[in-house]
Amino acid sequence: MRLPVEITQIVKNVCRSFSTKKLNPVSHVIFDMDGVLLDTENIHKQSVTAVASKFGKTYNLDLRYRVLGAPEFDGAKMIVNELNLPISVEEFIIMVHAFENKVLSDVGILPGVDRLVRHLNKNKIPFAIATSSTKKSFDLKTSKHKSLFSLFNHIVCGGCDPEVKNGKPAPDIFLKCASRFPDQPDPNKCLVFEDSPNGVRGAKEAGMQVVMVPDNLLPKDSCTEATLVLGSIEDFVPEAFGLPSFN
Repeated sequence: MRLPVEITQIVKNVCRSFSTKKLNPVSHVIFDMDGVLLDTENIHKQSVTAVASKFGKTYNLDLRYRVLGAPEFDGAKMIVNELNLPISVEEFIIMVHAFENKVLSDVGILPGVDRLVRHLNKNKIPFAIATSSTKKSFDLKTSKHKSLFSLFNHIVCGGCDPEVKNGKPAPDIFLKCASRFPDQPDPNKCLVFEDSPNGVRGAKEAGMQVVMVPDNLLPKDSCTEATLVLGSIEDFVPEAFGLPSFN
């Protein structure tokens, strides 16, 4: 389906780096959580930085973006190994959690999220979450926003779901999330919202289109695999993907 000229121009105007990739109609939406729905990435960065500094190490930007979107244990293992920390992966996770648990229950929703989620719900567009977090972590992070998160059709927590064999950038979590919609849509009918290169690769590998909402510090060449790149979910134009427009 060819997009109307005016929609294409709107998309060009709001994209941080517009791609000429064809945008196809979708029927279902899948969201990553951290850095997409919730403003948690800075909290995680601060906690890892604090733990690393205890051992005289620096959590640099390159390592941070390679860890972004990976399952918790895999990311922790990468940090411990690359920074040569004198602790086990399990000990590292405990230390990070001790820092995060003090603040994660008060984490905020990112701009545009409430409007988009309620719009999808109002228009009966099926939508779900595919997060690398564990269920315990998910419950903590969303405790302040239970009414909003109750609107999602289902939640797939890759950090503890036995049916998600491989974490992002593997496609497993997205395929599993799609299969749990009652009508089990074809992957090419699913639109994914992601903030990390690992998540984008996983969604693309699953055969899905991806709207990327990256951290402002992420290099532009790390965003090229996304179908569309936006500075904020506030900039999303639903009709660009055949979804009902905002009223």
